[in-house]
This record gives sequence, structure tokens and C-alpha cells, in this order.
Amino acid sequence: MKSTGNTILITGGGSGIGRGLAEAFHKLGNKVIIAGRRKQVLDETIAANPGMASVTLNIEDAASIRSFAQKLTADFPTLNVVIHNAGIMRPEDFLNKPDSADAEAIVTTNLLGPIRLTAALLPHLNKQTHATIMTVSSGLAFIPLALTPTYCATKAAIHSWSESLRFQLQSTNIEVVELAPPYVQTELMGPGQAADPRAMPLKDYLDEVINIIKTQPNATEILVERVKPLRFAASNGQEKYDAFFKQFNDAMMAPH
Repeated sequence: MKSTGNTILITGGGSGIGRGLAEAFHKLGNKVIIAGRRKQVLDETIAANPGMASVTLNIEDAASIRSFAQKLTADFPTLNVVIHNAGIMRPEDFLNKPDSADAEAIVTTNLLGPIRLTAALLPHLNKQTHATIMTVSSGLAFIPLALTPTYCATKAAIHSWSESLRFQLQSTNIEVVELAPPYVQTELMGPGQAADPRAMPLKDYLDEVINIIKTQPNATEILVERVKPLRFAASNGQEKYDAFFKQFNDAMMAPH
């Protein structure tokens, strides 16, 4: 992915990793448009970053995505990068609370949202000299956190979908790049996560990601060092994978 000279849409760009990426790319001189449901956090972000733009988007609504894409490409005809950062992560207890409402919302936001938005933007992106679709999976796509089963399943699906999409688009000028974060200090699971010492500091994560993009422009997966044990756990064989899975989940469930 090129680090400069882009017009970039970042969904979920008002907070956490999305805001961090938006500000980093903005500082590099790219035109950045952030999208999300919460207008207040979008307004706060663009107020702190003059020249950045924002648009509201309900990623759960298929019809809203189609109309959003039409207006977006009309307003920003040079749009050539979309970063599918919007996502929700909720704990689920199927044994004691067998309710699928959270699971359905997670699938709609984390999986159907990127699929629908990509489909709506592809005709436009295909007309650009060079375009990038960046999906955001997770280290949890490769080692699931049992506390959040549907979230992990959607991220595994995004990884698989990204590989297939990359193959389908190989004859075009559109590249597909997958960003797979580790556990990062954001508020994805609530305010406590931002101070969790087990999580990677957000600034450190963003600095490493931007450095990878600058120094490895042809990378198809953006992997910081901290996520690699999760990403490649399966390559160590089933027995070691099973042991790592248990160790990881025991550690994440332990009080901190």
C-alpha cells in the first residue's frame, strides 16, 4: 500500500485504531475521510485534525451502505483506499445466556458490513489508477478468545474472505491488504481495555503499523511482532496449538 497520495475512507474512524490510523495517514498528507455512527466522536476527530472529513454511516444497514457509497464517490472522486476498521466485540455466554442477538449484530457489523461496502465501492475503485482495500481481521482470527466466540469467528471469516478477494482481483489495479491487530489498548471491549497492561499501547501499535506500510509497500498482511505468535500458532502442529490455545485463554480470563 502507498503511504502517501491517497484519498482514504476509514470506517470506525472516530476512535481507537481507526482514529489512530486516520490521524497517521492525515499527517502523511493523504486526504482522509472517517465514517461511523457516532457523529460526536467524528466531529471531535475532525476538529482536532483540520482538513480531515467525516460522514455518518450505519454499517448494519445494507440500503444505507449503497446510498453512502454513491454520495461518497460523488463527493470524493479520487477515493482510492478503503479501510474496513469498523467493528464491535461483545462477550457471549451461550451456556447461561443462550441469546443470539449479540452474535447477529457482530456478524452484521464485522462481516457483512465490509462485504457490502466493498461491493458498493468496487466499480469506483476499479476505475482508479491504483486502489487498496484494507480489511481488519485480528490475531483472534487465528487463536480465538473463547469469551468472544462470534467476534473471533467474524475475524477468521474476514481473513479467509480477504485471501479470496485478493485472488479474484489479481488482474486489476486493486490490492487487498489485511491488517491483523493483536490485543491493543482501545475501548473496543469497554474503558478497562484502554488501561489493560496485557494489551499493546495504541501509539506503539500505530507506529509499528505505519512503519511496516512505509517500508513494505507490497505487504499483503500487516503484522506487528506482537501478533505473530497468534498468527502462526497453527504452524507449530496441533498439539502445540492446543496447548497455546489453553494457555492464551486461561491468561485472558485471569483477573488483572
